[in-house]
Amino acid sequence: MRAGVHGFGALILVGAVAGCASTFGGGGVCTEIGVPVGVSLDVAPSDAAGARSAEVEVCWDGRCRGSEVELSESTESVDEGCEDGACTARSVPTGGQHGFAFVDALPTDPVEVGVVLLGDGGTELFTGTTTVTPQMLEANGPGCAEGGPQAGVVVEDGTLRER
Repeated sequence: MRAGVHGFGALILVGAVAGCASTFGGGGVCTEIGVPVGVSLDVAPSDAAGARSAEVEVCWDGRCRGSEVELSESTESVDEGCEDGACTARSVPTGGQHGFAFVDALPTDPVEVGVVLLGDGGTELFTGTTTVTPQMLEANGPGCAEGGPQAGVVVEDGTLRER
């Protein structure tokens, strides 16, 4: 009887260790991080002057969904080098802007995206359309649940194109 109890205890220990390995070391941990579904908008420095907001309209299957987008200043990291084993970088404005249009039920099929950049008082600064194909993103990588589709567009040199 004692040998049976020890054998059973060893099986429980092996099972517990295997469970921990699959959670912590085997394939990574899937978190609850979600993927925002929609279309990101980048406005190049050459087209960003005076832009305050944007209207983004996404159309597929004969239906359109519109979204007002607040634009934020775009930045990039500038390496400031390393000293005594500590490396630093700082964030500097690029002169461009960016925003995100949340779009419910966005498909992974081609969609038409229309963008209107607005200045002070709602003045239209740019209008353009392009076709993009949203891609399914996995916030936690392969093996975790799919997050949702996203697409990206860029206003640059007076045109709208897929990012």
